[in-house]
Amino acid sequence: MNAPAKPTVTSPDRTDAERALRILRKWVEEADDAEIADLDPVVGRLREDRAVSNYPDLSRVYPEHFEVTADYKAGLPDLQNGPASLIRGARAQIQHVGISNFRLPIRYKLREGGELMLETSVTGTVSLEPEKKGINMSRIMRTFYRHSERTFSFEVIEAVLDDYKTDLESLDARIEMRFSFPVRQKALRSGLEGYQYYDIALELIEHQGQRRKIVHLDYVYSSTCPCSLELSEHARRSRNQLATPHSQRSVARVSVEMLGEECLWFEDLIDICRKAVPTETQVMVKREDEQAFAELNAANPIFVEDAARLFCEHLRADKRIGDFRVVASHQESLHSHDAVSILTHGDTFEVNSLDPRMMASLHHIG
Repeated sequence: MNAPAKPTVTSPDRTDAERALRILRKWVEEADDAEIADLDPVVGRLREDRAVSNYPDLSRVYPEHFEVTADYKAGLPDLQNGPASLIRGARAQIQHVGISNFRLPIRYKLREGGELMLETSVTGTVSLEPEKKGINMSRIMRTFYRHSERTFSFEVIEAVLDDYKTDLESLDARIEMRFSFPVRQKALRSGLEGYQYYDIALELIEHQGQRRKIVHLDYVYSSTCPCSLELSEHARRSRNQLATPHSQRSVARVSVEMLGEECLWFEDLIDICRKAVPTETQVMVKREDEQAFAELNAANPIFVEDAARLFCEHLRADKRIGDFRVVASHQESLHSHDAVSILTHGDTFEVNSLDPRMMASLHHIG
């Protein structure tokens, strides 16, 4: 007995698909949810009211009591720490990758005793080897929070750096902390006092097994032009003509590498700058203070070149300071442009290319 021949199956063409789609749409409109789910939930998208959603509907209520188990957490996707096959672009080392400007309160010791709690902006980065896809950014923050209750010292920050270097399996690492440091300043003659605020940044850098501790300080002062001063005095003497020399608010960004075990207090670095260029801007001023400030400026007229060299002279004399850099900007009241100078001592800050926005960042906005 011969077996019946199997029907020939032909591949459906577009016409067949369109006919089937019309039948399926008609069926979906009449079927209930259970029937659709039994056939295939995806078919539910053919309904006009569900054209952009999948069946079954997703919950829109936040699951407050959902608990993450170890198994659930182990099953979560982690693309950032995925295999090298997921790397996009060149298989190149990244010198710095991490997070910037996360803020937390940090306690700092004062030179005269006591502590001060200051809001601090933190940048933390590590190097990333060519064969690694990425890093877990949150580990840097978690590491900082583990140490955030301790009073600041470079030893504490070294412990933070050690921890997140280990956590992220990196060779090089960097931490930067920025804050505004208040110091009480006395007026020149009236006896009044007020708070002067100094922008300070601290860096701990590890590169090729070598660590450097760096402090950056923005010091704001008044600079009276020596040439303008002499020309004004000439007008007074020769023509009995009242004239005033031009002076302007000026900023020096002083960056120093700390050496040895002896502490270089923030207040010490401020004092060094104040001795080098004593015409620091004032906080509290009465008439006698304003007159004194005019006399102080007249006694210390400086070009921007003078300022850089005066800072250099005093920084070089302190044994706690190694390499350093001075970037000075005199924001001229005579010209529509600024007068600037950069002086470096040692290899740490010696570079041929500068950040194009460095000079613009020296504008003091109070």
